Amino acid sequence: MAQLSDDCFAFGGNLLTVMAALAEIEARVTPVVETETVPLPAAAGRILARDLIATMNLPPHANSAVDGYAVAHADLMPDRETVLPVTGRAAAGHPLDRPARRGEAIRIFTGAPMPDGADTVMMQEDCAVEDGLVRLKPGIRKGANRRRAGEDIAEGEIALSAGQRLRAPDLGLAAALGQRELCVFRPLRVALLSTGDEVRDPGAALPPGAIYDANRFMLAALLTGLGCVVSDFGIRPDREAALADTLAAASAEHDLIVTSGGVSTGEEDHVKSAVERLGSLHFWRLAIKPGRPVALGQVGNVPLIGLPGNPVAVIVTFVVLARPLILKLAGAAPSRPRVFPVRAGFAYRKKPGRREYLRASLKRDGDAVVAVKYARDGAGILSSIVRSDGLVILDEASSELAAGSMVEFLPFSEVIG
Repeated sequence: MAQLSDDCFAFGGNLLTVMAALAEIEARVTPVVETETVPLPAAAGRILARDLIATMNLPPHANSAVDGYAVAHADLMPDRETVLPVTGRAAAGHPLDRPARRGEAIRIFTGAPMPDGADTVMMQEDCAVEDGLVRLKPGIRKGANRRRAGEDIAEGEIALSAGQRLRAPDLGLAAALGQRELCVFRPLRVALLSTGDEVRDPGAALPPGAIYDANRFMLAALLTGLGCVVSDFGIRPDREAALADTLAAASAEHDLIVTSGGVSTGEEDHVKSAVERLGSLHFWRLAIKPGRPVALGQVGNVPLIGLPGNPVAVIVTFVVLARPLILKLAGAAPSRPRVFPVRAGFAYRKKPGRREYLRASLKRDGDAVVAVKYARDGAGILSSIVRSDGLVILDEASSELAAGSMVEFLPFSEVIG
């Protein structure tokens, strides 16, 4: 198993800003997974490990973009119709078997290679054909309806960059360049567990004071959506020894450990001491709401992310902090999700010095897109995530937001699969 650089999580400082934390991830975290070569169909969703350099032009030859007639532009009359004999035919997969001669037109179909000597294609809708002759309208520009060789991707160009997660169009481009397989990073192997004596699996009996475990199922889906292979270690009780045993077992065959709950500073929060038995833990207390308590550390050489127990805080800290960290560990190139300017349909006051993420939905108001804040703010109100479109971001400097102000909006579609 590849190892992390020493003290890669020793970022130091209390109440780091979100941007400072992300900058540290970008600067100090390196991939921990090896590479492998897989067939093209198996590369979907994987992270490309090496640049794909085009070994050919795409398209490989000049070809027609339409059905029509290929001619030499120099043969066309600039101010009146041109009449030329139709003396050949070219179709996709069936090129003309000779160069085109001056003073003739070649019947050509979409995708057919352009005959040598022809440089322009007149669409068939703009032509009239009678008795082997074609009438061509004046005014077409030289090179019209001709695709040049290499106009999509030129030989020697980087077609796909290392670090990008491969989508359907990426696989199509690789196939168009003749690739049967790609070098990708092995999926990140993640051990996932929840902590808490009060937490139960769905379907189990629910005694007084107990709750069902929502976080583990959310996190498993989020991790799988990032291409991780997830091992479910279930729910561990609030006892240091039991947690330490589980973390030791998890570190043996995984690249990352993700926990939820037990990372605050209360008497029943035992993740810190359990990790310190086996490695090191650097509390990363972010200037963020919701979700200030986030623990980052290592169990031996295996990194650990300890997320809060409240489900909304889990979602927010995952998409803001854990997601970029996981992608970097998995070999992805740094890429922050897109945020969009929208108009605030509400007023709000906050403490300066921390970044806040407010759950909101979008609606149209004339030509403007307006963010409507969810009515309830609690970090335990999971329905607020389900019924919102994304997060309004209020930075550390702001303290009061007036209705109608422009704000940044992070759609869940950017960060939640």
